[in-house]
Amino acid sequence: MPMMTTPFEPNSLGSLSATDRVAVIAGSGRLPVNVAYSLESAGHSPFVVMIDGEADKGAGLERFDHESLPLENAGSLRGLLKRRKVTHVVLAGGIARRPALRSYKINLGLIAALPRLARALTRGDDGMLKLLIAHIEAAGIKVVGAHEIVPDLLAMEGVMTRVAPQKDDWNDLTAAKRAALAIGALDIGQAAVSVGGRVVALEGIEGTDGLLERVKDLRGHGRIANRKRGVIVKCAKPDQEVRADLPAIGPMTVDGAHAAGLAGIGVEAGRSLILDFGEVVSRADALGLFVVGLTAEQEP
Repeated sequence: MPMMTTPFEPNSLGSLSATDRVAVIAGSGRLPVNVAYSLESAGHSPFVVMIDGEADKGAGLERFDHESLPLENAGSLRGLLKRRKVTHVVLAGGIARRPALRSYKINLGLIAALPRLARALTRGDDGMLKLLIAHIEAAGIKVVGAHEIVPDLLAMEGVMTRVAPQKDDWNDLTAAKRAALAIGALDIGQAAVSVGGRVVALEGIEGTDGLLERVKDLRGHGRIANRKRGVIVKCAKPDQEVRADLPAIGPMTVDGAHAAGLAGIGVEAGRSLILDFGEVVSRADALGLFVVGLTAEQEP
């Protein structure tokens, strides 16, 4: 059986007191849903801040106490959390767009953070996340990672599916992992695709789904037109802010990898999230793909 690798110290739901209140800042994807429902099942009623244009309003988040917040009004977030007596915050889900500084709604919270915000807008995603976390924690609110609240989301080490990587697949896993770590060090992305032992595509601002769509298009021409199999690997950035934006895969990743003609998916064990784990495994099994958790030290 694969072992769970946990380089973090999970907070666990049991360490939250009855008076603690957790807010889920909900971006896109399934992660906010996984976190909110896990909190509820453990007896903690979450407050959900749904980011306009990002949070999936058809995923069931509206059933919780919630408010919508335009991204341009992010300066009011801290005040909103204080009014709702929030003690802990989980940042969950993606934010696809980054509005221009001039489009932000001016308020006292934004004015206080303006010099740091201007600097952060010139940096990568990790710089923005670190600024947001510092801004929230300055109000005495603790920011925790989704993996601390729901440690079962962390990817396990080893093969999780019926199908295992073949010998040539391990060569692709090695190449893609090295490339993913390299672009992560530059705060560009978290994923890379290798086919035939050669890296053919890197994740950019389009995200993992866009990367897989691009690889699907590449299958029709170029040097990989006649090559089969290949893998996608997702790794945490070397300087990753682990309380937000850990690499994640879900059922859509499996579908995208299959559509792109890939043989499987590799994720960094203990530093990546698998959303809707049961569905990921069952869908990969049905499509004949493998999902494997790679250790940080491992050379496949």
